Amino acid sequence: MDVVAGLDSRRDLLQLSPTEFEHLVRELFVAMGAEAWTTIPSKDGGVDAVATSKNLFFGGVCLIQAKRWSGLVGLEAVHALTGVMADHNATTGVLVTTSWFGRASEQFAQRNRITLINGAELKHLIKQHLNIDVIPGTTPPRNARASNNTQSGRPGPTI
Repeated sequence: MDVVAGLDSRRDLLQLSPTEFEHLVRELFVAMGAEAWTTIPSKDGGVDAVATSKNLFFGGVCLIQAKRWSGLVGLEAVHALTGVMADHNATTGVLVTTSWFGRASEQFAQRNRITLINGAELKHLIKQHLNIDVIPGTTPPRNARASNNTQSGRPGPTI
């Protein structure tokens, strides 16, 4: 089984460094039509990238947090992004992960102008906009998938 896994030529997002992952996420937003840049890691204040767009529905500044995680991205990560958005007077936020979000995170994000992009959605968006096939990371355990009602099938963010 390990030999077969070694033959997979797709890019494994969990094998990227945090900086490489942040740059890939920025490239994705640029490919989706936004002007985007990454922040200086030691001085990012909890923001990995910033995107702007003249799209009527998006408009303004979007703060992006990229989580290259292999487990559940909990509510505290979404709370933190909300605080940074308020501090920077951002219009919206996007939390991108290689893994998945819990139901409480999804509900809080919907009420607070935050778009959540889980690993499966990220894989789809990277393939669609960058034409790169990737291995996003881990999938939620079966019991988490049923109880968290993941958002697969939801369209990606509109830039």
